[in-house]
Amino acid sequence: MEFGPHLMLAILEGAVGAAVLSLTALGLSLVFGVMRVVNVAHGEFFMLGAVLAWFVATALGGHPAVGFVAALVVAPLIAGVIAAAADWLILKRVEYDPEATIVATIGILYIMQQSALMLYGPEARPVEPPFNSRIALPWVEWGENGLALFYPWGFGTTTYKLFVIVAAAALLVAFWLFLTRSRFGLIMRATQLDRETALAFGIPVERVYALVFGLGAALAAFAAVLIVPISQAHYLMGGDPLLLSFIVVIIGGLGSIRGTILAALLIGLSDGIISVFFSPTLAKILATLLVALVLVFRPQGLFGKKPA
Repeated sequence: MEFGPHLMLAILEGAVGAAVLSLTALGLSLVFGVMRVVNVAHGEFFMLGAVLAWFVATALGGHPAVGFVAALVVAPLIAGVIAAAADWLILKRVEYDPEATIVATIGILYIMQQSALMLYGPEARPVEPPFNSRIALPWVEWGENGLALFYPWGFGTTTYKLFVIVAAAALLVAFWLFLTRSRFGLIMRATQLDRETALAFGIPVERVYALVFGLGAALAAFAAVLIVPISQAHYLMGGDPLLLSFIVVIIGGLGSIRGTILAALLIGLSDGIISVFFSPTLAKILATLLVALVLVFRPQGLFGKKPA
């Protein structure tokens, strides 16, 4: 395969990773932006979504689309309820103290991880995609005489990978509309801007925190359901999404939704391209170096606000 089509395939793979990463990092950024809580257990809610997708698909059987659609509904819902309960039972008790919440979410991480190991087992298990047809994509290349040569069947991808990109983009648009047009979105933004004023106006801040923590976990679980037919469900799979989400949130700016999405596109695409042409390890190293540069030259992130 020529370099051009090979690059296009790398971009497509990176776009799939960026789509999933944008949802996962959005959940982490949302929790920090509204609650000022660094959720170290965020990756385990991603893992929970993948494991629940396997359980749901296995339990329902039949056509893969049935289990997949059910998992898209059930997994984020269960993850969100568990996260809201964890907020109500644990984070609320430590009064959302920054240091205490880090320790508390580390505890939640190990509880979820070991529970998954006991109930699910150590094996990595696949989830069959609802559809996975191979489709050919066109490619245009310049010949020696300067004319464009069109190869309509030069390379291909799968319909499911394209679906992941479209589904993630649709959910991001829906979330933006929810955040900017709905009453609860207005309450969330008011709580984020000034907690004390929100309390003075009668907003139940602690209830908002529980719902926000649950929504962040649900976004991570939804992202996991999308990616698990491409990868596999495993009880230790939460580490990489957590690391990449932190990288994205730091680069984009803590609490900045726009910065998070743009940084997810940057990291996801670069990770896919570098992984294809070089190695996944190099991609992680370069992402870490980028975080270091951002912290040195723009500590608040690309779109974050300087502290007053």
